[in-house]
Amino acid sequence: MFLDQVKIWVHAGDGGDGAATFRHEAHVPRGGPDGGDGGRGGSVYLRVDAGQTTLRDFSHRHHFRASAGGRGTGARRHGKAGDDLILDVPPGTAVYRDETGELVADLVAVGQQAMVARGGRGGLGNVHFKTATHQAPKHAQKGEPGSEGWLRLELRLIADVGLVGLPNAGKSTILAALTAATPKIADYPFTTLEPNLGVMDLGGDDERRPTIADVPGLIEGASSGAGLGHAFLRHVERTRVLVHVIDGASRDPEWDHEVIRDELEAHDPALLEKPMLVVFNKVDLPAAADAWHAFKRGRQAEGVDPIGISAARGDGLAELRQRIGGLLPDAEELAAPPEPAGVVVHRIEAMGDGFAIDTDADGVLRVRGARIERIAAQTNFDVEESAERFQRDLVRLGIDAELRRAGIGAGDLVRIGSTELEWEAQPWERA
Repeated sequence: MFLDQVKIWVHAGDGGDGAATFRHEAHVPRGGPDGGDGGRGGSVYLRVDAGQTTLRDFSHRHHFRASAGGRGTGARRHGKAGDDLILDVPPGTAVYRDETGELVADLVAVGQQAMVARGGRGGLGNVHFKTATHQAPKHAQKGEPGSEGWLRLELRLIADVGLVGLPNAGKSTILAALTAATPKIADYPFTTLEPNLGVMDLGGDDERRPTIADVPGLIEGASSGAGLGHAFLRHVERTRVLVHVIDGASRDPEWDHEVIRDELEAHDPALLEKPMLVVFNKVDLPAAADAWHAFKRGRQAEGVDPIGISAARGDGLAELRQRIGGLLPDAEELAAPPEPAGVVVHRIEAMGDGFAIDTDADGVLRVRGARIERIAAQTNFDVEESAERFQRDLVRLGIDAELRRAGIGAGDLVRIGSTELEWEAQPWERA
């Protein structure tokens, strides 16, 4: 089955810890700090690969993690940066934050890539915390955790021409006749369960080579999710030209045509504004030959000029190529991705001192704020000097006072990011 929507979990690499070391040299009894910085963690990127056409590579593996940065060491040696992780996706992949539905990136151009999880910064070694009054700091930062989260990938096929129609209308036969593609073809509904792509030769001196897609058959109610539903309609959004394929031998070609229009309009009215060609297929069959003239008159009354073909026998294919070519843009525009153009959404994380305090479901106070959560994650609370430095940060940012106003007392828990701490009374508060 065609896979055009998946959820994946990505975790960028954590930054390496900074080192708290001191020089040890002969005849130097009190060497100063020389702890090196930790390396940055690897980031996770999604990159467009022209060789990919589905999201099937993510069907069995859903968790991806980049490597962590190395720890800093003595003699100011920095840790090694973690390796970035690059995941290839097909053109037309839209990336959303699963929790919020926020668009992260819309990737359409070959080679285009977007960072979807940023690697954590390496912690600073103790050499950075030496001052005139504090010559031997034991404090060094832990590495910053890499960002993580669930992403939803949605594929919207990129093709210049999309063949749309009800099941068994002959779309796959048309694709095979117009291109070198070899889709599965059989005389029963839903033979096509995933899009087939081909490159069409327009003939003559025309050097354009448009891509044409035969997508799964449309049924009544598809815009509401019936049948293949959105798994079909999603793939016609990026096409330049829509070819409505009608099974001329069906019981009611007029009804078939209305179903196609109604479902496209219900999904997105803009789809009916695209250049459109109505193709009445199977005119080699008696039933279709009998219905063709009435169908043609009906469309012409609507201002539409349909074309009658037999994809199986080859009737009308030369005219079909010509008509499709007339609806497509010139070669230069055709070389660019179809609308909507891909966009990578870049967001700069604000790192202000703002914070908020609320209460978790279990009654524990929680402090939220980008800066304080980062400071907490990079603090080694096993080192007394580091813990004291963190307490000073709480005071400096106004969090200490706000927690007191919220009623925190000695022995109470407070959560900051993934860190859980027990609140200690200050000396003047102790009995």
